[in-house]
Amino acid sequence: MDEQSPIAATLAQVGPRLKRLRAQRGLSLSALAESTGISKSTLSRLETGRRRPSLELLLPIAQAHQVPLDELVGAPEVGDPRVRCRPRVHNGRTVIPLTGQPGPLQAWKSIIPADQHRPEPVTHEGYEWLYVLSGRLRLIVAGRDLIMGPGEAAEFDTRLPHWFGSTGGSPVEVLNLFGGQGERIHVRARPRSGGREPRDDR
Repeated sequence: MDEQSPIAATLAQVGPRLKRLRAQRGLSLSALAESTGISKSTLSRLETGRRRPSLELLLPIAQAHQVPLDELVGAPEVGDPRVRCRPRVHNGRTVIPLTGQPGPLQAWKSIIPADQHRPEPVTHEGYEWLYVLSGRLRLIVAGRDLIMGPGEAAEFDTRLPHWFGSTGGSPVEVLNLFGGQGERIHVRARPRSGGREPRDDR
């Protein structure tokens, strides 16, 4: 099987890249050898692929050409980092995923309708952090009943009975982070200062 590994394929492109860069600079092999201290024959073998590139050879060449080392090696292109947000409806709430790849930490935005105000506590593995973007959020964790407004954040262990939703007056927009293994972000849930904690009406 002749298929090259990604590393072998990258190394195979170093020689042509070195030769192209030298030609763009208008340098002869002799001139480059003089400025790098690398013999002319070694430079020639590097460019033709008969000599395996090494860090001790590439560093002086990069310095001579005044280019970053990754320009000689050909660093892989970085993919488009943007996440394609595709809203979906889950249990009557609009959920917009903000992470594109599976992983231990997931982020999403939730839009909770005003009519979702009846507590239905659940439990499951993990740890959740949330931040209120707009509206008024009612959060119940292990029997503690809180009202949160825009700019307030909370975190809690989802193994405790919990529920969050609207207070009934208007929709709520929330930013959520969830760690399946219990990642913590160290922002503690606490009632609004001077505010009154409503009782759980379950």
